[in-house]
Amino acid sequence: MEYRFADGDTERVPALAADLVRLGVDVISAGNTANTVAAMKATTTIPIVMGNSIDPVGAGLVATLARPGGNVTGFTQDTGDELNGKRLELLKEIVPNLSRVGILWNPDVAANLNRLTSMREVTRLLGLTLVSAEVRGLDALEQAFATMVAERAQAFVMFADPVLFNSRSRIGVMALRDRLPAISGPREYAAAGLLLTYGANLEDLYRRSAVFVDKIFKGAKPGDLPVEQPTKFELVVNLKTAKALGLSVPPTLLARADEVIE
Repeated sequence: MEYRFADGDTERVPALAADLVRLGVDVISAGNTANTVAAMKATTTIPIVMGNSIDPVGAGLVATLARPGGNVTGFTQDTGDELNGKRLELLKEIVPNLSRVGILWNPDVAANLNRLTSMREVTRLLGLTLVSAEVRGLDALEQAFATMVAERAQAFVMFADPVLFNSRSRIGVMALRDRLPAISGPREYAAAGLLLTYGANLEDLYRRSAVFVDKIFKGAKPGDLPVEQPTKFELVVNLKTAKALGLSVPPTLLARADEVIE
């Protein structure tokens, strides 16, 4: 195994991908969308297995989920409109009279543009007003939260990405400071202080991606291996955050939770 880590600095990823290609590795496990894009630019022949991509068809990583083509296959973590709607419904169960919802997102992540389009449609169907708060880097977090507060957002949904993931503890503190209930996908955000998370189990996706590597080693072509969607979703409730925000979590929601942080 040849490991390369960008330590949250996405600008380093292309050079790291090129380094692996120079080493002549047999397969590249690329993880998220940004890493997959970098690996694709570095090689068109070495098989690439993505562990948790977002909208791989829209991002141009594969031709279709059923027939990826090219040298990329693996997992997509985001199932689109249905997942966005579920997250908003969960927020509505806890936040009384929810009408204005913030979206904390990084416009430099290409997949987020499709996510935002999807979210606008879902909020419209649910009769909610969307407040967009862009954050391209850590220095923009304060302004993003100030925007949500000024626009009277009652809660927010966060689109996870590598930059924000590494600052999840800071985001959790800021959400509590501004008394904004929040939901995202990976459970790590709830552990960092957000009220809720609902999404694919990333550990499960990475574990299962080893099956793709095994099939490729046994002769399968990545372009012939259908991209798979997650089958395991987790709901995590941070009860400590709920109490700090003065919110009551319905017993029915707690009963559905895979994990409750107290």
